[in-house]
Amino acid sequence: MQRQGQEVTDEDVYTTEEEGKQYRGSSYMPTAYDNLDLAPETEAYPDRGHDGGSYRLLDLPRVPKLSHVLGPSAIMLGASLGSGETLFWPTLVAQHGWELYWAFFVGVLTQFFINTEIQRWTLATGESIFRAFERVHTAWPILFMVLGFVSLGWPGWAASAADIGAIGLGIQASSFEILGVELAAWKLFGILLMVFIWITYQLTPLMYNVVEAIQIVLVTISVVLAVALFVALGSVHELAKVPGGIVSVGTLPPGQDVAIFLGGLAYAGAGGYLNLAQSLWIREKGYGMGRYQGRIENPFVGDDPEPVHRNGFTFIPNEVNRKRWQGWWRLARLEHFLTFAFGLFVVATMMMALAAEYAQGTTTDGIAMWADVVLPQVGAVGGALIFATLFFALLTTEYGIIESVVRNSADIVYELYGRSAGWSLPRIFWSILTMFTLWGILILSLPIPVEDPFGLLVLAAAMSGVMMWPYTALLLVVNTARLPDHVEPSWFRVGALAWGSAFFGYFSVLLLGKWLPDILGLTMFAATADVVGSEPGGLAMFGVYVVVEVLVVVYSIRAKRATVTAPQTGDGNAPGER
Repeated sequence: MQRQGQEVTDEDVYTTEEEGKQYRGSSYMPTAYDNLDLAPETEAYPDRGHDGGSYRLLDLPRVPKLSHVLGPSAIMLGASLGSGETLFWPTLVAQHGWELYWAFFVGVLTQFFINTEIQRWTLATGESIFRAFERVHTAWPILFMVLGFVSLGWPGWAASAADIGAIGLGIQASSFEILGVELAAWKLFGILLMVFIWITYQLTPLMYNVVEAIQIVLVTISVVLAVALFVALGSVHELAKVPGGIVSVGTLPPGQDVAIFLGGLAYAGAGGYLNLAQSLWIREKGYGMGRYQGRIENPFVGDDPEPVHRNGFTFIPNEVNRKRWQGWWRLARLEHFLTFAFGLFVVATMMMALAAEYAQGTTTDGIAMWADVVLPQVGAVGGALIFATLFFALLTTEYGIIESVVRNSADIVYELYGRSAGWSLPRIFWSILTMFTLWGILILSLPIPVEDPFGLLVLAAAMSGVMMWPYTALLLVVNTARLPDHVEPSWFRVGALAWGSAFFGYFSVLLLGKWLPDILGLTMFAATADVVGSEPGGLAMFGVYVVVEVLVVVYSIRAKRATVTAPQTGDGNAPGER
């Protein structure tokens, strides 16, 4: 704790080695919550929003080393590997060449900024990003939960992982009768994978810990296999075309399926509902003020559950806390860039090079490209590596999707209804986990055509891309208008979020301008990439898009300027010294 006139040392800001090791699983520090001072309603502290929930005052925890807090972004990387990195982007590059690589490059960097801005609110207050959105209006978390289920509620990743696993094991054409129901082998395999994931959550009192540990193992296996596959098949010369792809900004091949392209943009990373889970993962890990907020424990295993507070924490902006904030913010960005962004660039670029080498000009997509086009050219060892790489990549994504859908939805249900109804957050989590698993099993068990798993992935990816438009715009508003100047985004990051919102908004309008005519026959809503060729309804959608973007950007700039010019009202003392 800082004293008047005392110089701030590294010991005030950074943890010792022993203290830092507490973060290697997940770290929680209980507090005398009801006895803590309430933050005043001034510009020096976060805005309480429409519900008026007060923040408690505490010092930021000291900052650990990077090696102590690796984990949240590894889960995010795992959720990404089996989507854009092994299916969407290799397919797009094989079909259309490296001229599309610019969109992957831009997509990953854009998601890096979006994801770290999702982390910002939790680092500064301990609250989830859904609580931040709820402070704007309760409708926002509900909207994102509904869109999350629409985009990820169909077991496309389970189907794809099972499909590639069944092909690799040579049982794709087999079928089994279970309780009087005949199931294709790949469907049964998919059901067993979902049951396996459900069982893993029952192994530990802290469910986050087992997710992090398993995802790190699966991600490591996936990356090693991808590198081994790349080395074995020798497509190094394709990498010389990457720089040309990066500078081909704006190039779109004629006739490109907008749904697949928007899906690729969303899955140049995890995308959609998955990205929002980053806030909850860093809270479970104990980043920043999240260390005080509480964790979700298994309701049937281990100790009594910890309280997960409704309203978060904030700190007086004295010199010690400001330096700690700078340390935490630097640490969060570094962990996400080195684990998530760099990992994506390496794995995805290698897989794209392989697809460009062995499937150039293919008309197939997804799993079929690897199984039907690449596989016959690479021999037994290469084929085994392809199946192993795809299977583990898809399994990590399936695990990440189940985890993020369940954790996000449990947080939303608890805060909007469960807490006031007296429900237990761990039991809500466990119940949603069980229901989501059973839902996936039901879909795979029904005698309905799910013979094209990649079609399910296109739908999920496109909906994820559409979802990223409103929450990126809302994120920009929340982080500029609701946070004080010492923790709010820089002008550069305000620009990055504005770009992200505009980026996903534009392609969302194009997607709607394709789906409305194709699916509903509403040709008046047709929209074209050059805008001017759009039908009246398409032009109207572009008009709404522009108005929304202008309002969001203007509001955020005004809020940013107001916090920069506002006088500091904090007294600079630590809690208890006022």
